[in-house]
Amino acid sequence: MFDIGWSELLLIGIVALIVVGPQDLPRMFQALGRLTAKAKRLGREFTAAMEEAARDTGVKEAADSLSDLKSMTTKKGLGIDALERATERFEKWDPKLPKQAATAGATAALTPDPELAADLDAADLDAAELAPEPEVEPEMRAKPAVKRAEGPGGSA
Repeated sequence: MFDIGWSELLLIGIVALIVVGPQDLPRMFQALGRLTAKAKRLGREFTAAMEEAARDTGVKEAADSLSDLKSMTTKKGLGIDALERATERFEKWDPKLPKQAATAGATAALTPDPELAADLDAADLDAAELAPEPEVEPEMRAKPAVKRAEGPGGSA
């Protein structure tokens, strides 16, 4: 804390021995020890009180929910990595090449990517889970069928 080395402590001890004297030096060191212990105890109590106050106000829960939010907004969680791969493939695609004259590399670029399809399916499932249920307005709900009375000509 104060970054005092052995040489500094020895110098302080010699000065204290000269200033205080050999008879009162042990009592002074006892008082200094008690003062140091009391300061440490007060520091621990203060730290414990601050941690308890933080727990009571819900700071830990807020930090946990924030970390959960961060894990949900990763590139993979949002499907951005699949989108980046798709754009890279689109940028490499040349629409001027006819299918029969396509090279092996171009043909490989046009084959479906199973990893991309799996990522897109997972992103669709995640989006479906997060989407709220649509509310149906009362007039849009299914109404029971009402039979109409047939007229004289057999039509309604």
